[in-house]
Amino acid sequence: MPHKEPFVFNTEHRLVELCGVTASSLQELVRALKEVPGSSIFYHTHHLYLEHHFEKPVFYNQFALWVNEALQEEALAERLGTIDLLAFTSIRQLREAIVVRIEEHLAQTEQAPRECAPGNEFHFCRSKSFIMPTGIVARDVAEFVSRLPHVTNSSLYFHFFEARLRLERPTNDFSLWLLGRGEEDLAIAVDRLNPYSMTLDELKAAIVELCAQYGRG
Repeated sequence: MPHKEPFVFNTEHRLVELCGVTASSLQELVRALKEVPGSSIFYHTHHLYLEHHFEKPVFYNQFALWVNEALQEEALAERLGTIDLLAFTSIRQLREAIVVRIEEHLAQTEQAPRECAPGNEFHFCRSKSFIMPTGIVARDVAEFVSRLPHVTNSSLYFHFFEARLRLERPTNDFSLWLLGRGEEDLAIAVDRLNPYSMTLDELKAAIVELCAQYGRG
């Protein structure tokens, strides 16, 4: 995004489809994790953040959720569920981290491999994103701040989650644009927010609050 260009708020619509790959044990899960497309890894570790929940899920990471519920491997589920998604800059790195934790668990356990009950297999899905502008544009930082409260959660999700990890950008789109506008301190502050520890509504409110703190609200 050129430094002097306005910020165009985009959104994404997803087409979710089955990969045709299933797993009924940890061994099968590991094999599949090494083979499925990166879009599947991203989908199963991120899509629940976009959904509204009356109660916070035990695990947003669906691999951890399945390991916990279908295989009753609580210790491994906890290890998978505590993977710091913010620490990765590519799906490849995230895939490797998940595989390593499962393989370490398999190497350390002496019990016979568990299989899930019939009908509880893990079905790998993948999503194809269609990116399109929302029609909301900010020509300067003041407009960016004023437009932000009107941005949808889907747009926020794209610029914070999808752009950084799936598109392998160095930071979220907001921080990248603010940095180009000379707002280094504000850009760093926004970059330090952990979107995985809050809802999208809370994330939006936190960004607006930061802008106010830095005199841009």
